[in-house]
Amino acid sequence: MVIYSHSRLSTFEQCPYKFKLRYIDKIIPEIENTIESYLGGIVHETLEWVYIETKNGGVPTIDSMIVYYSELWEKEFKPETRIVRKNMSAKDYFNKGIKFLLDYYMRHSPFRDGTIEVEKKIIIELDENSKLQGFIDRFVYNDENEEYEIHDYKTANSLPSREKIDSDRQLALYSIAIKEKYGYDKEVVLIWHYLAHDTKIVSRRTNEQLEELKVKIIELIRKVEATINFPPMKSALCGWCEYKNMCPKFGGCVTENQKTLCE
Repeated sequence: MVIYSHSRLSTFEQCPYKFKLRYIDKIIPEIENTIESYLGGIVHETLEWVYIETKNGGVPTIDSMIVYYSELWEKEFKPETRIVRKNMSAKDYFNKGIKFLLDYYMRHSPFRDGTIEVEKKIIIELDENSKLQGFIDRFVYNDENEEYEIHDYKTANSLPSREKIDSDRQLALYSIAIKEKYGYDKEVVLIWHYLAHDTKIVSRRTNEQLEELKVKIIELIRKVEATINFPPMKSALCGWCEYKNMCPKFGGCVTENQKTLCE
């Protein structure tokens, strides 16, 4: 049985060719990370550390948080990491991360908000043939409102529309797993932290909406499993794709182990 994820399904919808290279052919790209992806990962890991330290009885200082972030950045950074925006440098992105963290710290310290777990793994039993796996950035129980909260950190520059937020399925899928564990009578709030804007966006789903989503995801999985041809699809996301140099839309092809023939 294949265990799916939101990112796996989204990749299929955005570009079937990329889906094939990553999940079927399992081809490892020459450069796996863009600087935006790298920044997001380091910021996420730093905030995870902040909440773990808090749960262990202490509140990290601003200085200790920035030191942790800086050391992690230096330890993991690779010079070949791709920078798509030519007017930006790695140092610019490093400084963006500093600002994200400082703004977040000032707004949310001392971080005692009922956090239960960070990077919480969830599994959803969609039906007898399908499972979906994901990780919640931060899972909270708000004792004052008697609600569970699913928090997600975003480092993107743009803010989504209300329509996009209310139709977003990633956190909605995660809320299915939470309701399956704690009860469908429990309220689950979906919360996105758009760090570049120091903004929190909140959304909710009814049980009926979640059931409809579950059906749609099962249908999408069946479509994926029935697909034979995986054509490339050009979009605004191509500039950040780690497989761009292998894509026929940009004059590329795959030669690694001859898994995919050049067109």
